[in-house]
Amino acid sequence: MIRVVVVDDEQLVRSGLRMILGTAPDVEVVGDCGGGRAVATVEECAPDVVLLDIRMPDVDGLTVLRALRERPEPPVVAMLTTFDTEEYVAAALRAGATGFLLKDTDPEELVRSVRALAAGRSVLAPGVTRAVIGGYLAADAAGTAAEAVRSLTPREREVLGHLGEGLANPQIAARMGLAPSTVKDHVRAVLGKLGGLNRVQAAIIADRAGLVGGEARPAEGRGHHHGRGER
Repeated sequence: MIRVVVVDDEQLVRSGLRMILGTAPDVEVVGDCGGGRAVATVEECAPDVVLLDIRMPDVDGLTVLRALRERPEPPVVAMLTTFDTEEYVAAALRAGATGFLLKDTDPEELVRSVRALAAGRSVLAPGVTRAVIGGYLAADAAGTAAEAVRSLTPREREVLGHLGEGLANPQIAARMGLAPSTVKDHVRAVLGKLGGLNRVQAAIIADRAGLVGGEARPAEGRGHHHGRGER
């Protein structure tokens, strides 16, 4: 079972998400609360995935996110919001969010996204992706990232391209014909060389570097596919 905690200041929203996710046989909402109870609820319920409202009147969602990321074994956190401006997307990703979902996400897509997050994939709702690519990497960060990409080995560049597609380690292993443990080492090396980024941040850099979508020539992309975690 995928254990989920929903954090939102509106009871109606929490109830709706609980009902939607409750229809999935492999997903269980183990807790829901407002922002002020978020950290305590996560401690009590030990979820795999947290859906976190980015704007709440009692405690700002980004403050909650940073507190959760400081835990010894932090859960996967996806920001859930009606706001898809570059400012909010960028701030959430810089603070360590693994996904960004709009509150009007289709119910089936929401369930798929939770499954993708639990499997270690990044999830960016359609409509958010371009804001991310356009606004997340400032000029200085873009230059630093480009320099870091050039420092990767050919195999590491291929791994980065697969991260850009939102693939989990077992999928990358199957795609490249490598052992999962080897892929895990490669991913760790790639994220480290990119400055300690998380997978969704690395996916953005992969897209910017043109590494997403290539098959025979992984360093050259033909489009971007990380907008939905299930692709």
